[in-house]
Amino acid sequence: MPLHSDAIWSAVPYPAFILSAENAIESCNAAAENLFSMSLKQMAGKPLAGFVGSDSPIFESIRQAQVGMSSVVQYDVDISWGDKPPRMFTLHASQVHDDSQRILLLLHPMGLAAQMDRTLGHRSAARSVSGMAAMLAHEIRNPLAGISGAAQLLSMELGDGDQELVDLIQQETRRIGQLVERVEAFGDLRPAQRDPVNIHDVLERARRAAQAGFARHIRFSESYDPSLPNTVGDADQLMQVFQNLLKNAAEACPQVGGAIKIRTGYQPGVKLSQPGRQSESLPLLVTIIDNGGGIPETLIRDIFDPFVSSKVNGSGLGLSLVSKVMSDHGGVVEVDSHPGRTEFRVRLPVWRGDDTTPTKETD
Repeated sequence: MPLHSDAIWSAVPYPAFILSAENAIESCNAAAENLFSMSLKQMAGKPLAGFVGSDSPIFESIRQAQVGMSSVVQYDVDISWGDKPPRMFTLHASQVHDDSQRILLLLHPMGLAAQMDRTLGHRSAARSVSGMAAMLAHEIRNPLAGISGAAQLLSMELGDGDQELVDLIQQETRRIGQLVERVEAFGDLRPAQRDPVNIHDVLERARRAAQAGFARHIRFSESYDPSLPNTVGDADQLMQVFQNLLKNAAEACPQVGGAIKIRTGYQPGVKLSQPGRQSESLPLLVTIIDNGGGIPETLIRDIFDPFVSSKVNGSGLGLSLVSKVMSDHGGVVEVDSHPGRTEFRVRLPVWRGDDTTPTKETD
């Protein structure tokens, strides 16, 4: 290709491939490398079937383009790539008119825009709970303290036969108190602290804490990009985000053979526009993958909403808190889930030296 064509090829925002007459990959653009987490060197010269499977619906569109149709468009095509879960695309296949029988294959990811829209909706829902949470926490905490104090006084007056009932009151009071503390987290409306944060340090803290406690039965594997720049935000709040995601993953994993993968990478091209602000680039990507049973299809769209949970005894606040913290940090969280594989993706901005100074309150 001429040099100016190379520049255009690199600028195409959707994954694109040039395939030989034998359906081997000759070239791909940067968007394809980013989406499928593989470089051109890893793919060049290899048959497309080795990545998508020989029975992929891609090949019917390619065949139609090869037998004379100048361009073939196929909507809502589920495509798997390597070990990644299936994802829906609009597929364009057309001949490269140079007598080589090569095919240009363009994949338009249909889910990304919809996921971003859902993420913004989840963020709004989490924020709508914030004001109510602060009021409820205050209103519940006061009478709860009175009930707890009265139960302690009763325990000194009653006989052994009634002590069991007093113990039950105290246990339930403590349980409600713990729930109030979790709800109260939504009532913190202060802006997030803006410091440079090494995301790998935060992830390692979260992983070690998980392995020492709720994830003792889990086998962890990590694949970190050592060249990642810092993100911006509050390290402790980001720690809470990843602990919540790891706890969610660990509880979904089987007791025997449970596995969680943690990956980081740099994926340019994803931007988030917010009212009243310039668009924010979110190139830092953290992926947490578990081999649990997956999130029910009926809940997947609302899983970040407050009080929505796939667990029998879940409060539905953990993932909603994740969504709120990500909103405060200018990032987003997404999820794809299928039986045997659930993938949470956290996208964050890069720290810039001219970011605003920390907003931590002083005493």
